[in-house]
Amino acid sequence: MPILFRPVYSVDNPHWVPALRAGLADLDMRIWPDVGDPSDITHMVAWKMFPGDRTAYPNLRAVLSLSAGVNQYIGHPEFPHPAKLIRMIEPGLSSGMVDYVTSYVLRFHRDHDLVQAGGSTIPWGGIMPTLAKDRVVGIMGLGEMGGACARALAALGFRVRGWARTHHTIEGVGVYAGHDQLPHFLNGCDILVCLLPLTPDTENILSRDLFAQLPRGASLINVARGKHLVEDDLIPALDSGQLRMAALDVFRTEPLPPDHPFWSHKQILVTPHIAAITIPETGVAAIRQAIMMLDRGEDPPGLVDFERGY
Repeated sequence: MPILFRPVYSVDNPHWVPALRAGLADLDMRIWPDVGDPSDITHMVAWKMFPGDRTAYPNLRAVLSLSAGVNQYIGHPEFPHPAKLIRMIEPGLSSGMVDYVTSYVLRFHRDHDLVQAGGSTIPWGGIMPTLAKDRVVGIMGLGEMGGACARALAALGFRVRGWARTHHTIEGVGVYAGHDQLPHFLNGCDILVCLLPLTPDTENILSRDLFAQLPRGASLINVARGKHLVEDDLIPALDSGQLRMAALDVFRTEPLPPDHPFWSHKQILVTPHIAAITIPETGVAAIRQAIMMLDRGEDPPGLVDFERGY
């Protein structure tokens, strides 16, 4: 069962290679470009597809994505169908996302941006805080990470509501499902968090029309995919006061170009796609579980439905 790892980022080799060699020590682990006989390869661990992948490995049975998002594979001409695609589900990803989302929700909830912008003009001790029980946080997307964020924020006392394609049951969270319920979900959301999968139905969903359905002065956190956001609609919404602040971790073009207006806008907080990063130690455990289940003819967690898009 030869497994091929395709590195991409500078941190891949010093972090991922030792973890893969340790966690899959009993398996035939190959690190690109030391592929050996390409026809031996049955599983590929990768961030994305590369030129030639569609035909290079004729016996490839599965691609195990190192990321939770898989839009980089869906529809890609190099994806080696009929291989299965497994998206990453591992506790480090969810934990990291909870940390990131909670930090920005609390920042907006406690008006840190207003205090910093006001500087010495803010009355000393004169800002009356809003309690978490009176703040509505909306989570778009209730998968592994969206559900984890919703539960964590509910545990902090926020009034949390979630929206997804289909109905979910999460204790302490009001759940809305389907396009018909989207307006009811948006109405009243003080802070909106996007954790949706990127599909044809969700691309460009963060638009002028959606912003108009939020309460005036709402804040936005996008940690899903850059193509969810219509970039040209964001700054007008901020400048008009319809939105108060935006925290963005994902973008249509990455890295975000140095001359992009998001960098300099005082109401936009930019981070370089760091909200949730797969942790090698826990990620390798998930990879091993998926390989073992596939070998037994079972469907592992994260098996992607190509028609659904996730």
